[in-house]
Amino acid sequence: MQMEIDALRREKSSMRPENQSRVSQFLLLGLPIPPGQQGVFFTLFLGMYLTTVLGNLLIILLIRLDSRLHMPMYVAICQPLHYTTIMREGLCALLVAGSWIVACVHSLIHTLLLVQLSFCADNTITHFFCDLAALLKLSCSDTFLNVLVIFTETGVIFFLCLGIILGSYIRIGTIILRVPSTQRFFKAISTCGSHLSVVSLYYGALAGVYFSFSSWGSKDIIASVMYTIVTPMLNPFIYSLRNRDIKQALEMCVNRVKFFKQQLLNPLVAVRIKHQAFQKPLPSRRLLKGLVHQRTGTQLHREKRK
Repeated sequence: MQMEIDALRREKSSMRPENQSRVSQFLLLGLPIPPGQQGVFFTLFLGMYLTTVLGNLLIILLIRLDSRLHMPMYVAICQPLHYTTIMREGLCALLVAGSWIVACVHSLIHTLLLVQLSFCADNTITHFFCDLAALLKLSCSDTFLNVLVIFTETGVIFFLCLGIILGSYIRIGTIILRVPSTQRFFKAISTCGSHLSVVSLYYGALAGVYFSFSSWGSKDIIASVMYTIVTPMLNPFIYSLRNRDIKQALEMCVNRVKFFKQQLLNPLVAVRIKHQAFQKPLPSRRLLKGLVHQRTGTQLHREKRK
């Protein structure tokens, strides 16, 4: 970390703000894509964006339609019998509020530190959003405090969150190894493996950007694409749409859509199908005969006792 800070301080000391004009606006150059390939990449990123939005909207719709999904999705593997008492509504609200508070405090700290800096001459950012690391490269002020806060705060949050995630999966792994069922073992390994692959992709890209930003290049832009676009697109499929309850709710939603579509085309057939679906099956003739004999025998037994 000290080498990164020293390199940035030497670079900033070579700049002379008195010989440069101050800037208050920045120009985002976007992704470094050749003009002939912009249409292809536009289609690619549009598809990824629509997949992310539609996937999350589908999950929200399914949760709205199915009351079984109103409870938290993660099952307490280690203590399944205590799940309802541990994952109570107050704890869930506290976890969500804690995530929002940490994110807002994180952004507020860096915004207040960034206001104190001066930016001179060059105002072009080779990026598709105003990333903090790219902005610090354009500053002609001393960014020692900013870099120190980035390494300290990012390091604490990074290793704390990653440690909690890895610790929980290690705990799950120890519980799974005690189960003698081979089918359940491979199913759990498949689920946890896909989760950990997305976690590794997200945190690996973050570490590559914010722990080594003395030199900014195309590799940092690729890493930013990974944790801002690719992982949000994968999250709905990895964490929700592969879940059994979500699949059942999706199947129920598809059946409802088919029913309403058939009702619009042919109302009489749709009503008949609905009536048959919700009507209890009639007992067979043999079952009715058995019930009659059983009832007759019970009445004869009561008469003998009298």
